[in-house]
Amino acid sequence: MNHRAWICNELCDDFSGLRLEQRPRLPCAAGEVRVRVHAAALNFPDLLMTQGKYQHRPPLPFVAGMECAGEVVEVGDDVSWPAVGDAVCFGAHAGAFTEELVAPAPVLRPVPKGFTMAEGAAYGVAALTAWVALVRRGALQRGETLLVHGASGGTGLAAVQLGLHLGATVIATGSSTQKLAAARELGAQHVLVVQPGAGELSDAVKSLTGGRGADVVFDPVGGDLFDASVHCTAWGGRLLVVGFANGRIASVPSNLPLIKGFSVVGVRAGEYGRRDPARGAENRQAVEALAAQGLFRPHIGARFAFERLPEAYRAMAERRVAGKIVIEM
Repeated sequence: MNHRAWICNELCDDFSGLRLEQRPRLPCAAGEVRVRVHAAALNFPDLLMTQGKYQHRPPLPFVAGMECAGEVVEVGDDVSWPAVGDAVCFGAHAGAFTEELVAPAPVLRPVPKGFTMAEGAAYGVAALTAWVALVRRGALQRGETLLVHGASGGTGLAAVQLGLHLGATVIATGSSTQKLAAARELGAQHVLVVQPGAGELSDAVKSLTGGRGADVVFDPVGGDLFDASVHCTAWGGRLLVVGFANGRIASVPSNLPLIKGFSVVGVRAGEYGRRDPARGAENRQAVEALAAQGLFRPHIGARFAFERLPEAYRAMAERRVAGKIVIEM
């Protein structure tokens, strides 16, 4: 029996290379599991991959999408978990925007207890990015100040949740008061609306921190926000480079980290696990344990029918949605 999937056949800035196509049903071999997908979630790298602008470039054509959740409908031989009927999450560079998938059992994870399928689809990439950034790379400590840029997006909101859980004072930034409402509801102690150019950001952060600046800066945006963050990172601080949603890759004069005693630290959560599988497994387990406690529950800002995936891409590209965008089958 065939199923439908969104295939990226061509790399295009306007996402016109995506096509909804019929795909043949694949066999479920030993060690594999068949999943009927209920919901998938959109991430900024999904946009970049269909444009050919992401560091990982799947060979064309490929099934788009990094994460989804669904119900197990078949298991192959030699599979001890999951079982038919279990709710599972799938995460990879590609393959999620499909009505059905077959995957090796070890790559699947349980949907956290109490999460809906949509929440299960939407939490994993953001939560893992936040964990690797703040715990592994940023070494955020209780009592420190965490500055989170892009705090209206799914990854930024996960960083807000984890920062608060770790005992930090959180300053959340975004483009409007309305978009920052979710960060405020999660408990962020301060929210700052930043305008294009981010000219007042440094003064505002220093004012909130008694002139010290932020101990850790979580920056998935780049551009002007990165430029401003260089001037409000505290002595001994860690400026985490998570992404470039702004589109401009910023640079820092090397004398500033020297004079101000801070570090510029790159964050690639998936690559971290691929380079160090043992710690990668520990990261996954830590994220799943916290999700089971209710942390990392995603704020779902918009839902699109499966057939409307290109509209979801445009909504993310135009920054129209706060929180996660979910695709429902």
